[in-house]
Amino acid sequence: MIKETNGIRGGRRGPEQLDLFDRKILGALAEDALQSYAVLGKAVNLSPPAVHERVKRLRRSGVMKGAHAALDGTALGKPLLAFVHVEAAGWGKSERLMQLCRFPEVEEMHSVAGDASVIFKVRTGSPRALEAFLSQVHAVPGVTGTKSYVALSTYLERPVQAEMTSDWPEYPLPA
Repeated sequence: MIKETNGIRGGRRGPEQLDLFDRKILGALAEDALQSYAVLGKAVNLSPPAVHERVKRLRRSGVMKGAHAALDGTALGKPLLAFVHVEAAGWGKSERLMQLCRFPEVEEMHSVAGDASVIFKVRTGSPRALEAFLSQVHAVPGVTGTKSYVALSTYLERPVQAEMTSDWPEYPLPA
């Protein structure tokens, strides 16, 4: 009996070994994680069982960390989006600073190189709520200052993209 694998390969693959099918599947799931394997299969020209196996493999390998609903901050009563750059003496990433991630207003926290030690992406209900968050940051030992950047408009907000640019334009894109 001949077993149709429809492009399924065995073994674990890292990000450097993702093929075009994997990237197409991940791109489609990033747009709508609730798609059926049949719909995904049609989009990437694979059978539903082949897509299912690839998705399982991508989850096991850690390339796909989960499926999330995209929530609207304004609709949830959190219209104020700010990026808070934290300046700290020394490394800055302390246990106490990490505890700030427990607040649901904190969407992201990054250890960075440059003028700041840590950058928080924070979404709050009001400037007063942002001020309350900043008071929590300033109460952390070692924090020497913050710079907050409030977003007035958001033109692009998306999750990590599966596609990669292989040929960057020689000249910057025209305005």
